[in-house]
Amino acid sequence: MNFWEKVTGSDMKREMKVFESRVNKLPAEYQAAWEEIDANLWHYSNFSGRNLMPILDGVLCLLEETAADGQSVQEVLGDDIEGFCSALAGEEGAKSYRDKWREQLNHNIAKKIGG
Repeated sequence: MNFWEKVTGSDMKREMKVFESRVNKLPAEYQAAWEEIDANLWHYSNFSGRNLMPILDGVLCLLEETAADGQSVQEVLGDDIEGFCSALAGEEGAKSYRDKWREQLNHNIAKKIGG
């Protein structure tokens, strides 16, 4: 990835278009679940969102495989998609803005206190 792609985000736009074309091949219930997953996972992105690309790719692979096996979305993800996304992002080490701000605040306080 060159500097221009990093600045403009064109690499991510290209990846998201690939994701969209893959999602359009899924059954309707899987497409709806993807939309909800996509919306919930972006809370855990860093400034550019590049940290989520491997996570999104993994989730999409999971959805493609289970759709091919004929499983329902509820069998795969359960009823709590927001909880699924939270657990997934936590396992991958993705942090929300709130987590980053909390760490920064704790660090600054510890520095002021002298610890």
